[in-house]
Amino acid sequence: MNAEKTKILLAEDDENLGSLLREYLQAKSYETHWCTDGEKAYKSFEKNKYDICVLDIMMPNKDGITLAKEIRMINPEIPIIFLTAKSMKEDVLEGFSVGADDYMTKPFSMEELIYRIEAILRRTQGSGQQNKQTNFDIGRYHFDANKQLLTHDDSSVKLTTKESELLKLLCNNANNVLERNFALKSIWIDDNYFNARSMDVYITRLRKYLKEDTAVEILNIHGKGYKLIM
Repeated sequence: MNAEKTKILLAEDDENLGSLLREYLQAKSYETHWCTDGEKAYKSFEKNKYDICVLDIMMPNKDGITLAKEIRMINPEIPIIFLTAKSMKEDVLEGFSVGADDYMTKPFSMEELIYRIEAILRRTQGSGQQNKQTNFDIGRYHFDANKQLLTHDDSSVKLTTKESELLKLLCNNANNVLERNFALKSIWIDDNYFNARSMDVYITRLRKYLKEDTAVEILNIHGKGYKLIM
């Protein structure tokens, strides 16, 4: 990971924490643009190219969830990490439902934030040599993992990075069980409760995308994981 080329959008309304985070990230050679509210962060995202976004949930003018939705409309692939003082499961799931790649509850270790940023960037920017196949036929669908595009007849869906990674794992294990913990550690790094619930959200999305072909199913295999039948 060449951190010198990594550009981070940091949206945090707490002056002390925001300043501290920016200084720490810059000391680690990450180019960091800090905005103190969601509206400023959105305008900055419109004008600049970033590699990853670190967004506080509770911000004035525009909250982090709304900001993430608007960012996803511009770039559906950009990795997003949420920072929040909230710890309720519903808030975590809401964050993941709009495509968050990770979620950190305050207070958190800055070293851990760096670790998570690097882990996400390895997944999203890495070469992915372990599975060289990038095109898959899923029943009447065609999936291009490089373009993150799922096509059916004349329609297509642009998948998020995590949707694409999860569907690729399912395709590489088609008609066999994709073990839940393996998928979690491959994509989310950590197999904790919140990440497991997040993966359930993504599985539900993939089922909706594939619903036009009744011969294609993603089955829950109790106590083990998922199986893509096609």
